[in-house]
Amino acid sequence: MQFSSSFDGQRFHIACNRSIRIIIIKMVGTTLSAEQKKQLITRNLQETLGEDKLNKVLQERDLKIYWGTATTGKPHVAYFVPMSKIADFLKAGCEVTILFADLHAYLDNMKAPWSLLELRTQYYEQVIKAMLSSIGVPLDKLKFVKGSDYQLSKEYTLDVYKLSSLVTIHDAKKAGAEVVKQVEYPLLSGLLYPGLQGLDEEYLKVDAQFGGVDQRKIFTFSEKYLPQLGYEKRIHFMNPMVPGLAGGKMSSSEEDSKIDLLDSPANVKKKLKKAFCEPGNIADNGLLSFVKHVLFSLFKEGEGFEINRPADNGGDATFLKYEELEQYYADNKLHPGDLKAAVEKYINRLLDPIRKAFETPELQKLTAAAYPPPAKVKANAPAAAAAAGDEDAPHRLDIRVGKVLEVSRHPDADTLYVLKIDLAEAQPRTIISGLVKFVTVEELDQRLVAVLCNLKPSKMRGILSEGMVLCTSNADHTVVEPIVVPSKAAAGSRLAFEGYSGTPDEQLNPKKKVWEKLSVDLKTNADGVAVWKNNFLLTTDGEQLTSKLANCAIK
Repeated sequence: MQFSSSFDGQRFHIACNRSIRIIIIKMVGTTLSAEQKKQLITRNLQETLGEDKLNKVLQERDLKIYWGTATTGKPHVAYFVPMSKIADFLKAGCEVTILFADLHAYLDNMKAPWSLLELRTQYYEQVIKAMLSSIGVPLDKLKFVKGSDYQLSKEYTLDVYKLSSLVTIHDAKKAGAEVVKQVEYPLLSGLLYPGLQGLDEEYLKVDAQFGGVDQRKIFTFSEKYLPQLGYEKRIHFMNPMVPGLAGGKMSSSEEDSKIDLLDSPANVKKKLKKAFCEPGNIADNGLLSFVKHVLFSLFKEGEGFEINRPADNGGDATFLKYEELEQYYADNKLHPGDLKAAVEKYINRLLDPIRKAFETPELQKLTAAAYPPPAKVKANAPAAAAAAGDEDAPHRLDIRVGKVLEVSRHPDADTLYVLKIDLAEAQPRTIISGLVKFVTVEELDQRLVAVLCNLKPSKMRGILSEGMVLCTSNADHTVVEPIVVPSKAAAGSRLAFEGYSGTPDEQLNPKKKVWEKLSVDLKTNADGVAVWKNNFLLTTDGEQLTSKLANCAIK
């Protein structure tokens, strides 16, 4: 397989000025009919909103599309999915804008610190250009824009204020539920995020926005509110979410779920070896998804996916259509090890030019500056934190088993319970919990619960609350339940995360937002088991805590 490239002789450099150079040149797609362009634009998408408008525009002219990326964690191989789709757009003659959404990166629960925004924007610019070059996308056919170059203008800012007078908190929170980091005490910035993304469609003067299906709620939010400002409703294209190597979404924050663009061939092999690839499973298979959405969209006419294996294992095979490969795997005619070996070969071909581009001292320096290593742990810090390379590790949370002794309604709040919980202390603790709408008094009374005990006590409607009952919640917050503690656990016994054995803080400092940071990675996995970054929450007997809600936040 050969990837044609327009990378010839291009030199990468660190952008020293704040403005990103803008070039627009139409891709030569005028020889295609409107229907052929539509097929290219929509192939492999999971959903399109606004198909009637798409048909109308294509009958008159070429489409204007933008794809935005918040400059947060390092891009990984799943970014080849939108990159290969951008190649389709260009083949169809579309004018494509790539937005480096630096302000969005900061607004999303400060995923990118203010001091690193500029450096991370430069990193994203260089690495995405290297990705596009590696799959043969000519850079002069694209328009690159940095969000802060126009999002701080007087006109844009005024529209943000206008939008804030129309949007309810409920709608803003719902729109960002799948994209913005969900924490117990959300910052106002996260509520602004969907509105800014909607306004970008108007200020970039595009017909359509392209993103993952996880952005659907933001897209429908834009369709609802932009017309209320007098702006047109845009078309929205949605890619399916590609499963990670460990199953579930591929994420920058979960090291084992993704392959970094600068990973060495040895690291690629190591991560693929550990990748989830169940025989015959085509539904939750990150490797097959990558082959479908990236490799097959890049193959030239007559080119196919090649499997190399010994004759006694079936011999070499070439698949010209993805559907044939998928069926072959579903029929258990292809061993997971052979699939992994083939995908490894293709991934390294894609990554080789990116690795080469980042061998320069300038880009190595940029990478180190944009993503500095975690601060060294102090000499007297707990060993678990040192092992994790980060002081913000879950051993700092004092989570204990509690037994609910009494349940009563809060005298001044209809949605709150006042709980008396036995934690094997001198006196039961009083804890306020907002479970009235979700759990009955009978279900709570005498129940074992997991309690976060080292939050700073605070008054809730006049009654001091001395902790928090940990619960799982779905994205819309319509189902909430306390996580299930094994019946053999003793009240007062400490719960710990697998691999972390340090001493909890006496009290979490609210100014440093320790709980807010750690809770982002506290959730249930696909089996409904409580985890922090895939490390199980365990009783002293090694039993797991569970919930009927899978892949949900724990708060």
